[in-house]
Amino acid sequence: MAAEWTVLFFDREGGTPPAFVRSFAEDRGIHLVPVSSADSVLHRINRGLPSALILGGSSEASTEEALDLCERIKSDAYTSILPVAVLLPSGFEHAVPHALERGADEVIALDRGESEADLRLDLLLRRAMRDVSVHPTTRLPGTPQIERDVLARLQRGEPFAFCYADLDHFKEFNDRYGYNRGDRVIYLVSLVLRDLVRGLAPGGFVGHIGGDDFVFTVPLDRMEESCEEIIDLFDEIMPYQYSESDRAAGYFLGRDRRGTLHRVPLMTLSIGVVTNLAQAFRHPAQVSSRAGEMKSYAKTLPGSVYVVDRRHDGGLARKEEEVATSVALPDEPAE
Repeated sequence: MAAEWTVLFFDREGGTPPAFVRSFAEDRGIHLVPVSSADSVLHRINRGLPSALILGGSSEASTEEALDLCERIKSDAYTSILPVAVLLPSGFEHAVPHALERGADEVIALDRGESEADLRLDLLLRRAMRDVSVHPTTRLPGTPQIERDVLARLQRGEPFAFCYADLDHFKEFNDRYGYNRGDRVIYLVSLVLRDLVRGLAPGGFVGHIGGDDFVFTVPLDRMEESCEEIIDLFDEIMPYQYSESDRAAGYFLGRDRRGTLHRVPLMTLSIGVVTNLAQAFRHPAQVSSRAGEMKSYAKTLPGSVYVVDRRHDGGLARKEEEVATSVALPDEPAE
């Protein structure tokens, strides 16, 4: 187990984690962090997901608060990926099914002994280490969870907008400033998307495909405001990731693959948007493919923009495309 792994522990009654939990963490080089309140737990996991969360229940009241907190965490698209274990005190083994219903990944009944408790914690973290659907830099859901989210929306028949966001000129930034600075930019973008989608579009979802490619899905009536606010905040903070001289110039000199010097603009954000308003998608792959087309078109436009696909089933009818700069999409041949 990597020494940088952090596990939070919370019990409403306070105090230190049980001895077997402390021993478990020490033996595996895990940083165990007791947290004093449910609000503090939520604050910590919203700023940066830990490796796991252990919720203690030393009384009936603390057990119920632990289950309430577990359910709240698991109902959020971002925090639901956090592995959560619930400790049930002696005499509460009957509550195991209830804890599982509330979303716990592991339920540890202390009546069953510390040996089993230790094994269940170990299994929880081993599953977390094997979880390839969470991006290591941003801790956002990856492709498997993105597909599950889209499929669930299609099955429910709810109107939604699927937005494919991509950074322009990120590779050149990475080459000039190094991968550490590049990773910082990726993390900042993840925070912008997650915080704004959460605040503006309850029920929305944010995922990280990889590299500088992100997606976010929002209710249809929250699409325009979400895209506009994301672009505005991106354009406000991104220049400050550059040196003062590059920021003042608005570009830097870089070499292309042939070694030719050229001006590289500051990073911008291109978002391709598809909705199920006029199209009957049957599979998440259809949604992502169409969004990829729109994202590619958005990248041909100057500045940070979002482009909304208005095409109908059965062909690409001539429609004005909504873009941040009000640029229309040219005619395309029928599919």
